[in-house]
Amino acid sequence: MERREHFAHSFPNGSTLRIVQGDLTSEKVDAIVNAANEHLAHGGGVAAAIARAGGPTIQRESDSWVHNHGRVETGSAAITSGGDLPARWVIHAVGPIWGCGAEDAKLEQAITSSLELAAEHGLQSVAFPAISSGIFGFPKDRCARVFCETLDAWFAAHGEASIREVRLCLFDRETTQHFLEAARARWE
Repeated sequence: MERREHFAHSFPNGSTLRIVQGDLTSEKVDAIVNAANEHLAHGGGVAAAIARAGGPTIQRESDSWVHNHGRVETGSAAITSGGDLPARWVIHAVGPIWGCGAEDAKLEQAITSSLELAAEHGLQSVAFPAISSGIFGFPKDRCARVFCETLDAWFAAHGEASIREVRLCLFDRETTQHFLEAARARWE
């Protein structure tokens, strides 16, 4: 899939948000974010694509993480190496399943947890998929709005963070359109 950038926004601290349509597994960033489940079993959706592209190391490290720490609660995140991916790290964020209650707050927490882990590791660039909007059923337009609000608030509160670039890397045209509409409504 050919990668196309559709939107860029600079936060007051100089960090940049980019909305791109493309294959998350080929993004050349410090970390990509995986839309994971609580057991870090990467069997479907974005998680399966990341596990295939990154090789068996990612699942092995995920299994080890769960063995040592227990399941990853909804709204939380864990980090493993990127295996064979161009990204050095994979941040496994567990977003909400639509219908579980307090979905917006849980998605906001999953995004925030991912950004916190990236900052703790001194990472400068991170690429996100549209967490929870695939198999977990979160409405794409609402997901896009929560992402824009959360990123805006996080960068306003963390002006000195190491993160210089966040990419929202979206696979299909429909999801990309929802994210473009939310971003333009917020920043243009």
